[in-house]
Amino acid sequence: MREVETPKPRVGEVLVQVAYCGICGTDYHIYRGEFLSPYPLVPGHEFSGTVCAIGPDAEGWSVGDRVTVDPSLFCGHCYYCQRRHWNHCAHWGALGNTVDGAFAEYVRVPVRNLHRVPDGMSLLDAAFTEPLACVVWGLERLRVFPGDRVLLFGAGAIGCLWTQGLALTQASLVAVVDIAEEKLRMARTLGAMETYQSGPDLETRLLSRTDGHGFDVVVDATGVPSVIQAMFRFAGKRARILQFGVAPAQAEIVLRPFDVYHNDWEIIGSMAVNYTMAQALDLLASGRIRVSPLATRQEGLAALPAILGAPKPAGEMKTFICPS
Repeated sequence: MREVETPKPRVGEVLVQVAYCGICGTDYHIYRGEFLSPYPLVPGHEFSGTVCAIGPDAEGWSVGDRVTVDPSLFCGHCYYCQRRHWNHCAHWGALGNTVDGAFAEYVRVPVRNLHRVPDGMSLLDAAFTEPLACVVWGLERLRVFPGDRVLLFGAGAIGCLWTQGLALTQASLVAVVDIAEEKLRMARTLGAMETYQSGPDLETRLLSRTDGHGFDVVVDATGVPSVIQAMFRFAGKRARILQFGVAPAQAEIVLRPFDVYHNDWEIIGSMAVNYTMAQALDLLASGRIRVSPLATRQEGLAALPAILGAPKPAGEMKTFICPS
């Protein structure tokens, strides 16, 4: 922890006083040197706060405006941006990932990244917008069809956002797997139709549930390589298999190409957000996605190094840092 100079907003930017910034699994990877981030870096990218200073040419915003922020930084003119693949921008960056973010009292934000928090929504709930926007992009990529049987690995905070998103589809079954029973209880309250605690008989229990046919959709929201390796065993014919959890960059799994061919599998990735913040904010404002039960811990900024340096408690959902 150290004191740094308060940033000054540049052209087209505002200064945001951070109210809440959620700790993401990616933040643990950044802390351990497992992500693409440069150092030194102020991390933190899931946040809400209040505009406290306005830079030149930042029309439409006023001091006191309550905001949440898309952390993505796109150039807008490269090969990928011209094809609307903004999350694969050749010059991709993100607040808290490649430039200083919101685990600080103040963060400098381009106005194009700002989203106004609706009246009646708390800034704590608004800080869930970015992780929910990641889920929304994953749902767009995944295409759940009526009657699909869906299997989700992971019932942490992001898994519970996935559970709720999947419950809004026309899936006939949303089954969730985790090692922690307390997380599975939360998933059940948020829309999981069935839950399964990991164990030696997990494969038998899950495959018998589908009469041996496997699931139509399988999603990993853990980022754990051993879980990712195992999830293919549960995929049925023509299954869509989504890798959502962020694994260490050097992690590897073994996959037989014949299985992909023989089963007509679709293997899908989902990277961050892709102009899905507005949809996520609308879902939160509508009450269709509940996030208050997932905010299990709030700490001051001084607690952050110890949190990132220790294993995440098994029953914990989402921890928020309150820098201000």
